[in-house]
Amino acid sequence: MPESKKILVVDDRINALKVLMAILADEGYQVLTASSGDQALRLYAEHPDLDVVLADLKMPAMNGLELYRAMGMAGDSPPFVIMTAHATATSAVQALKEGVADYLFKPLDYEELSIVLDKAIRQRRMSRELADLRSQVSSEGSFHGIIGNSPAMQRIFDLVRTVGPTDASVLIHGETGTGKELLARALHAESPRAVGPLVCINCAALTETLLEAELFGYVKGAFTGANTDKKGRLELAHGGSLFLDEIGHMSLALQAKLLRFLQERTFEPVGGNTPRRVEVRLLAATNLDLGRHISDGKFLEDLLYRIEVIALNLPPLRERAEDIPLLAEHFRRRMTGRYTKEVVGVNPSAMQVLLEHPWPGNVRQLENVMARAVILTKNQRLQPEDFSELTGQTPAASGAGVITGLPEAGVTIKQVERELIAKTLEQCGGNKSQAAKRLGISRKGLYEKIERYDLDQDG
Repeated sequence: MPESKKILVVDDRINALKVLMAILADEGYQVLTASSGDQALRLYAEHPDLDVVLADLKMPAMNGLELYRAMGMAGDSPPFVIMTAHATATSAVQALKEGVADYLFKPLDYEELSIVLDKAIRQRRMSRELADLRSQVSSEGSFHGIIGNSPAMQRIFDLVRTVGPTDASVLIHGETGTGKELLARALHAESPRAVGPLVCINCAALTETLLEAELFGYVKGAFTGANTDKKGRLELAHGGSLFLDEIGHMSLALQAKLLRFLQERTFEPVGGNTPRRVEVRLLAATNLDLGRHISDGKFLEDLLYRIEVIALNLPPLRERAEDIPLLAEHFRRRMTGRYTKEVVGVNPSAMQVLLEHPWPGNVRQLENVMARAVILTKNQRLQPEDFSELTGQTPAASGAGVITGLPEAGVTIKQVERELIAKTLEQCGGNKSQAAKRLGISRKGLYEKIERYDLDQDG
């Protein structure tokens, strides 16, 4: 929360302005007031650094929603909160669809007002941070295709710059989906061998027989179907680097053959008896505990010494959560181009969903989640409901089912809110902390609404 908070309050009732000015000043706000939409626009032009706007919906000449639209046309408008004594589901839904941060009922609950304004300002700050990240992605790019500004990733990048130019074998440790192959590509790009090939092979994707043939090649007649000689990946990598992904899945027999190559720099293709010499740098990766595999007799200790001259430990995404906004923005830009969708950003509340998720599938999972959200969304900015697979909520659970099929006579916001809170509490088994989190309000705020709407507080 910024130390100085500047708010513009707009209401055609002078007494209401005086009361709000006194209350908000006590809350630490620098308060500007306007009694009409035109006056509010003039003040906005003079004070573009507003943190939040609080405006009445029903005003003569220009109502609150029209003022919001006009301020949006003038530039990057601050978050906008609507006050209304004439709340209907239709007007509130329309305001929220257009991007209004929140709405409040008159007479105002001043504690709720404080919570809503604080939330709006926090979202404003996150929006600005996301804008900075978008600029950063555009201007600075990434480190050989790897996105990350966290201290953990910066240490990795520094180590790659140091180790890359050498010929030392490197073993990359990391969970599935953390980007181990990207890191191998960065090591190759930083080395003098970058002019040569980088040849990759996934040891977990092939059977022992196929892996041996792919790695070392074979001669004609070595087995049924071997109608010609074929070079293996090892020979194709001559003058460059060979990357063995998931090396912990390699059989002991192949480990022994690889170890012999690393010791003598020669190998024999399958079915051949003439040694071949190649010059390659070995890079490898694993998501397994190779030390335990050695104890279990599944990995050769001498081979580990050969391939792990340098160890790089790639942290999981949950340990570098500060990189999530940058990664999400990177994937949003990529997916909007790939799928020709007009998605301009991620709503701050949706970003909070991404920040709070543990990401067991790491960066790869985040990429897939962003792709799905971009493809399926009907919003210009991704919303929390676009990430329902992370929250466990369906659109109906978030309140859409309450609003669908409105009666001709309409329903009030209070009716909609009461039903939404009741259903959310029911889904959460009465767990108020979980319900408050889903509703996007504080636990104290939820208790106040439960009391206001006379909802059952048991459970």
